[in-house]
Amino acid sequence: MLLILVFFVSVVTIFIWLHPGEKEELKTEAEKTEKVAGTEKEKGIAPKTEKKKVGSGISVQEKKRLFTVAITPAVHHVYTDLMEQYHQAEELLKTDEGNEQIITLKTKYKVTTNEELLMALKPHPQSITIAQAAMESSWATSRFYKEANNVFGVWSFNKNDQRIAAAENRSGKTIWLKKYNSIEDSIRDYYRTLATGRAYKEFRALKMQTDDPYKLVKKLDHYSEKGAEYGRELAEIIHFNKLEAYDKTQETTNNLPEK
Repeated sequence: MLLILVFFVSVVTIFIWLHPGEKEELKTEAEKTEKVAGTEKEKGIAPKTEKKKVGSGISVQEKKRLFTVAITPAVHHVYTDLMEQYHQAEELLKTDEGNEQIITLKTKYKVTTNEELLMALKPHPQSITIAQAAMESSWATSRFYKEANNVFGVWSFNKNDQRIAAAENRSGKTIWLKKYNSIEDSIRDYYRTLATGRAYKEFRALKMQTDDPYKLVKKLDHYSEKGAEYGRELAEIIHFNKLEAYDKTQETTNNLPEK
């Protein structure tokens, strides 16, 4: 029996010695799996091999549920207010272009023509807002969200802003992020950024032609250093979580649409 055991160990040892690449190949595949899983987590997509748990032990499903309860009612409220303002401006422009309210709005949104004003005032679909909120705040778990109500990772370049410092510097310089009094304030500032920023001119023009979130996100490549990949990731989040449902109804729900 002892001779058989010794023979078996010898055979295994010789096999490993003759095939050193097997171990390395397994390691490479494991690294690839881990990398894919990490990427999918960032997008809010649970990998097939994922047990749907996050670092704190909370399930991905619960993480998304808490995000939904905190964010979607605020998005809905801001969107509704902005849409009402848009329709009011539309009616005013039909009768009185010199209306004091219109003049005030043109100043606020830094536009000169009626067309530019309506482009700025019309809010884009809620599905896009929710998807960006999920990505930028890591489903409402980021430090910026928790400490500063900063849902979208908006930077501050004004020392007079309420703000907090990022954990890391860039080229030795401190990165500052805005601090808001509420989640709704953060969402309103985000909508205003997309309504006034020069980088989003094409985005504003396109949303006057379509409410399709999958077409619109392609025009948000300037929002992130990821460029075109940013729009593709937003589209994946919208599709995977069925966020289009928020564009088809004005009702606020406390759960993500059923898959």
